[in-house]
Amino acid sequence: MRIGPPWLIAGTVVALVAVAWTTRRAGLRTLNDWLSLGIVGVLTVGLGYGLGTLLLGLVRHTEPAGDLLRSAAVLWVTNVLVFATLYWRLDAGGPNVREHLTAHTRGAFLFPQMTFSTSGASTATIAEEEQWRPGYVDYLFVAFNASTAFSPTDAPVVSRWAKLAMMTQSVISLTTIVLLAGRAVNIL
Repeated sequence: MRIGPPWLIAGTVVALVAVAWTTRRAGLRTLNDWLSLGIVGVLTVGLGYGLGTLLLGLVRHTEPAGDLLRSAAVLWVTNVLVFATLYWRLDAGGPNVREHLTAHTRGAFLFPQMTFSTSGASTATIAEEEQWRPGYVDYLFVAFNASTAFSPTDAPVVSRWAKLAMMTQSVISLTTIVLLAGRAVNIL
């Protein structure tokens, strides 16, 4: 339930990551941004293709239950990773822009550090006081929660693009978990 041979998507992503890493080290930020979006694009195509073939296998009853469960699990994990990477790359201009900010105070997601202060006397937020900026793990947490709870949990979504992306992620997750895994368990 994948495009081409097993190494095609993984090999393409690894090659793009290597080139993106090299461009980042060389200070070619714009090229790095485009390559990183290319990585997300390749993973998204693979996710869409896998989801489509899994749904066809489910409807046509051509796949054994064990294969459906394994594929649903792989698709769920891929969904989390793709959207975590998408959020990380697009929020507030991406990591190349965020690293030059003294603190993360505006973006597509309202992280708790952006709203709370460390002391009652200060009006500065934790992000401002500690010069906090979200890292990949922060976006991974948001994506994991969106795929598990089908909604944001600790970081409300503020921008339209992020709302649409989170809705798409939740639909993919809901389809994968409820329909595919439910059908596979029913077959068992």
